[in-house]
Amino acid sequence: QVQLVESGGGLVQAGGSLRLSCAAGGRTFSSGAMGWFRQAPGKEREFVAALRGTDGRTYYTASVRGRFTISRDYAKNTVYLQMNSLKPEDTAVYYCAARSDYCTVCDRLFRYWGQGTQVTVSS
Repeated sequence: QVQLVESGGGLVQAGGSLRLSCAAGGRTFSSGAMGWFRQAPGKEREFVAALRGTDGRTYYTASVRGRFTISRDYAKNTVYLQMNSLKPEDTAVYYCAARSDYCTVCDRLFRYWGQGTQVTVSS
Protein backbone atom coordinates (compact mmCIF):
# COMPACT_ATOMS: atom_id res chain seq x y z
CA GLN A 1 0.00 0.00 0.00
CA VAL A 2 1.41 3.36 -1.04
CA GLN A 3 1.63 6.14 1.52
CA LEU A 4 2.85 9.69 1.04
CA VAL A 5 3.35 11.65 4.24
CA GLU A 6 4.07 15.37 4.07
CA SER A 7 5.65 17.52 6.73
CA GLY A 8 7.23 20.95 7.08
CA GLY A 9 4.34 23.31 6.51
CA GLY A 10 3.67 26.29 8.73
CA LEU A 11 3.37 30.04 9.02
CA VAL A 12 6.11 32.27 7.65
CA GLN A 13 6.48 35.93 6.80
CA ALA A 14 6.78 37.09 3.23
CA GLY A 15 10.35 36.70 2.04
CA GLY A 16 10.95 33.76 4.33
CA SER A 17 11.66 30.12 3.59
CA LEU A 18 10.18 26.72 4.33
CA ARG A 19 11.14 23.20 3.37
CA LEU A 20 8.49 20.59 2.79
CA SER A 21 9.23 16.88 2.99
CA CYS A 22 7.33 13.93 1.62
CA ALA A 23 8.23 10.42 2.70
CA ALA A 24 6.97 7.68 0.42
CA GLY A 25 6.21 4.21 1.62
CA GLY A 26 5.28 1.11 -0.31
CA ARG A 27 6.92 2.01 -3.63
CA THR A 28 10.06 3.79 -4.80
CA PHE A 29 8.71 5.63 -7.91
CA SER A 30 12.17 5.44 -9.44
CA SER A 31 10.63 4.85 -12.88
CA GLY A 32 8.02 7.56 -12.50
CA ALA A 33 7.99 10.90 -10.77
CA MET A 34 7.29 12.63 -7.51
CA GLY A 35 6.04 16.15 -7.21
CA TRP A 36 4.12 18.85 -5.42
CA PHE A 37 0.79 20.48 -6.07
CA ARG A 38 -1.03 23.17 -4.12
CA GLN A 39 -4.56 24.37 -3.62
CA ALA A 40 -5.40 27.84 -2.37
CA PRO A 41 -8.82 28.64 -0.89
CA GLY A 42 -11.42 28.92 -3.61
CA LYS A 43 -9.02 27.80 -6.32
CA GLU A 44 -8.32 24.58 -8.16
CA ARG A 45 -5.37 22.42 -7.31
CA GLU A 46 -2.35 23.41 -9.39
CA PHE A 47 0.96 21.87 -10.29
CA VAL A 48 4.01 23.31 -8.50
CA ALA A 49 7.03 21.12 -9.17
CA ALA A 50 8.06 17.59 -10.07
CA LEU A 51 11.16 15.46 -10.38
CA ARG A 52 11.43 12.56 -12.80
CA GLY A 53 12.89 9.47 -11.21
CA THR A 54 14.82 8.10 -14.18
CA ASP A 55 17.07 11.08 -14.77
CA GLY A 56 16.30 13.66 -12.11
CA ARG A 57 14.86 16.16 -14.55
CA THR A 58 12.85 18.83 -12.77
CA TYR A 59 9.71 20.69 -13.76
CA TYR A 60 8.33 23.89 -12.25
CA THR A 61 5.34 26.09 -12.76
CA ALA A 62 6.38 29.56 -13.91
CA SER A 63 5.32 31.35 -10.74
CA VAL A 64 7.77 29.43 -8.53
CA ARG A 65 10.71 28.94 -10.89
CA GLY A 66 13.83 30.45 -9.36
CA ARG A 67 12.32 30.48 -5.86
CA PHE A 68 11.43 26.82 -5.24
CA THR A 69 13.69 23.81 -5.61
CA ILE A 70 12.56 20.20 -5.70
CA SER A 71 15.01 17.47 -4.73
CA ARG A 72 14.94 13.85 -3.80
CA ASP A 73 16.80 11.52 -1.47
CA TYR A 74 16.52 8.14 -3.16
CA ALA A 75 17.92 6.28 -0.15
CA LYS A 76 15.19 7.70 2.08
CA ASN A 77 12.55 7.63 -0.67
CA THR A 78 11.77 11.21 0.23
CA VAL A 79 11.17 14.27 -1.91
CA TYR A 80 11.69 17.82 -0.71
CA LEU A 81 10.45 21.23 -1.76
CA GLN A 82 12.67 24.09 -0.67
CA MET A 83 10.65 27.28 -0.87
CA ASN A 84 12.49 30.59 -0.70
CA SER A 85 11.35 34.19 -1.12
CA LEU A 86 7.83 33.16 -0.19
CA LYS A 87 4.96 35.42 -1.14
CA PRO A 88 1.44 35.70 0.29
CA GLU A 89 0.14 34.21 -2.95
CA ASP A 90 2.04 31.01 -2.15
CA THR A 91 -0.40 30.39 0.70
CA ALA A 92 -2.10 27.06 0.07
CA VAL A 93 -2.35 23.46 1.12
CA TYR A 94 0.59 21.68 -0.47
CA TYR A 95 0.16 18.09 -1.60
CA CYS A 96 2.81 15.56 -2.36
CA ALA A 97 2.06 13.39 -5.37
CA ALA A 98 3.63 10.45 -7.13
CA ARG A 99 3.25 8.38 -10.27
CA SER A 100 4.92 5.08 -10.98
CA ASP A 101 4.87 5.19 -14.79
CA TYR A 102 7.39 7.01 -16.96
CA CYS A 103 6.44 10.54 -17.99
CA THR A 104 7.80 12.69 -20.79
CA VAL A 105 6.23 15.79 -19.28
CA CYS A 106 5.83 15.21 -15.57
CA ASP A 107 3.27 17.77 -14.48
CA ARG A 108 0.11 15.71 -14.65
CA LEU A 109 -1.53 12.30 -14.22
CA PHE A 110 -0.24 11.66 -10.74
CA ARG A 111 -1.93 8.68 -9.15
CA TYR A 112 -0.89 8.80 -5.51
CA TRP A 113 -1.51 11.69 -3.16
CA GLY A 114 -0.63 12.74 0.35
CA GLN A 115 -2.99 14.39 2.80
CA GLY A 116 -1.52 17.84 2.40
CA THR A 117 0.28 20.34 4.60
CA GLN A 118 -0.72 23.96 5.12
CA VAL A 119 1.64 26.74 4.13
CA THR A 120 0.65 30.25 5.15
CA VAL A 121 2.66 33.29 4.13
CA SER A 122 1.83 36.52 5.92
CA SER A 123 2.43 39.93 4.39
